[in-house]
Amino acid sequence: MMLFQAEIGIKSQRKFYRIYQLLAASSQLERSRFNRRCRYLVPLFQLIRARFNQLDFQELVIIDSFPILLCHPVRNLRARLLNDFANIGYNASKQMWFYGFKVHMAVTESGYILNYIVTPASVHDSQVVKELLDGIRAPHVLADLGYLSKALKLDLESRGVTLWTPLRSNMDGARQHNNYDILAIRRTIETRFSMLCSEFDIEHPSAKSLSGIQAEIERAILLYNLGFFIN
Repeated sequence: MMLFQAEIGIKSQRKFYRIYQLLAASSQLERSRFNRRCRYLVPLFQLIRARFNQLDFQELVIIDSFPILLCHPVRNLRARLLNDFANIGYNASKQMWFYGFKVHMAVTESGYILNYIVTPASVHDSQVVKELLDGIRAPHVLADLGYLSKALKLDLESRGVTLWTPLRSNMDGARQHNNYDILAIRRTIETRFSMLCSEFDIEHPSAKSLSGIQAEIERAILLYNLGFFIN
């Protein structure tokens, strides 16, 4: 039912519960219990995703992040929702400050989502790379300028992982290093982000709790990955 909700694009849990009442007339749950059971399914979603990840993709892995906005940017300084966890961060691709969380994601070259981590918006991308790649068999990883760090590159090399990032235009050898074909491959993950946002509106969660937001992310990724295998 949760995957069906994501598929038909209903964000409101109250509205979807009315549909559930029509489809499950003989075995209905009270609305609050139905909502709790939906949130309790998160570990099952994670287990299914972990089983899929045991497949040997033998591909490049691309990493990047995108924002989850808990309010309009104009209200950043006044926002109080989940302020024990969320904070203000900057998104370079959208050139905006936002209040909320950041989703760090690892995707194969063909577009399968391997893993994700949610952090406060202010956490720098390079700080979660090792955790993001934990358990992923990925000898080669592509990333953007946000991951440019000699210390991180050397650390990953000691683990058998080669990290490629573009160089800044004023750095030695940047023109030769910033190969257009490699940069084009890295755009795969931007396409996945666009799909998650356009199909599931994942950047703007309707839930007001951490568990609810996680449930929205998990069901969107699972539904996307199921579609990846079908297609």
